[in-house]
Amino acid sequence: MIISRTPFRVSFFGGGTDYPAWFHDHKGAVLATTIDKYCYITCRYLPPFFQHKSRIIYSKMEHVKSVNDIDHPAVREVLKFLKIKEGVEIHHDGDLPARTGLGSSSSFTVGLLNSLYALKGALISKEELAREAIYVEQEMCKENVGCQDQALAAFGGLNYIEFGGDNHLHVHKVTIPWEKKRLLERHLMMFFTGFSRLASEIAVHQIKNIPKKRKELKIMYEMTRQAIAILNGNNLKSFGKLLHESWKLKRSLSDKITTTLINDIYDAARRAGAIGGKLLGAGGGGFVLIFAEPPHQKAIRRKLRKLLEIPFRFEDLGSQIIFYQPNSGKISE
Repeated sequence: MIISRTPFRVSFFGGGTDYPAWFHDHKGAVLATTIDKYCYITCRYLPPFFQHKSRIIYSKMEHVKSVNDIDHPAVREVLKFLKIKEGVEIHHDGDLPARTGLGSSSSFTVGLLNSLYALKGALISKEELAREAIYVEQEMCKENVGCQDQALAAFGGLNYIEFGGDNHLHVHKVTIPWEKKRLLERHLMMFFTGFSRLASEIAVHQIKNIPKKRKELKIMYEMTRQAIAILNGNNLKSFGKLLHESWKLKRSLSDKITTTLINDIYDAARRAGAIGGKLLGAGGGGFVLIFAEPPHQKAIRRKLRKLLEIPFRFEDLGSQIIFYQPNSGKISE
């Protein structure tokens, strides 16, 4: 039996510049971090004593006789990609709901690849893990997804990631002092809007709009560099102000990104003292990130008391194998 633990992510700047439709011709970059909320994948070889060959358990349970019968696209395509012929049992658990803007789909794909490589007794690097997850999602599952979520889930930590050109998928660890990282954490709040959405369906509208939104996307790319400069300086409040400017730009990329309810939540937080923030992920729902100085956070919580707040911390490890007993369930011939 193998158990992997793969973090979810919070993206600050540059989301939208990590789509191939953009960075094929332009530079792309994101500034983002993984957090201490995780996707857990348990897998093992399934003994051949059942009518079904494999069992897949997530929000539903699948009993199948062949890989082609699997409904879950990532599970089906990863098993094909790794050429796993044996019957398997795969079980998914997550700390937070799926489709809520935290890169959970890519965390699942990364964690599944990591687990199944371990089940096969193979070691894979974090860079290979990220690149293979991108390939599975974009080329095999035909999802409208970018490249930041897979890289963040694989590598973990606070990162500046470049896309396109010679530095495509080049991950730079942001090396700021621990005290400054903790201070940034203390300025962040996350609230659940109460509904989820399919990021791929929203992203397709944003991708179609890329030719008309070059100016905005170039500015969003430059904001990642500005954010790094802020983190290297001493005025963290400017980070929140830049988040606010970035969110205004992101909302203009597609009419599917925000809703009246999300705008009302964000505006209420600003009136209560928030400096900036954004909706996490492609848009349409999920989690709202708020940047506020600690003295104002009590008033913001009171203003948003009908929403569920999710406390979180940054994490640095990325996808990990946390339990390893590879021959469990396998019957030797």
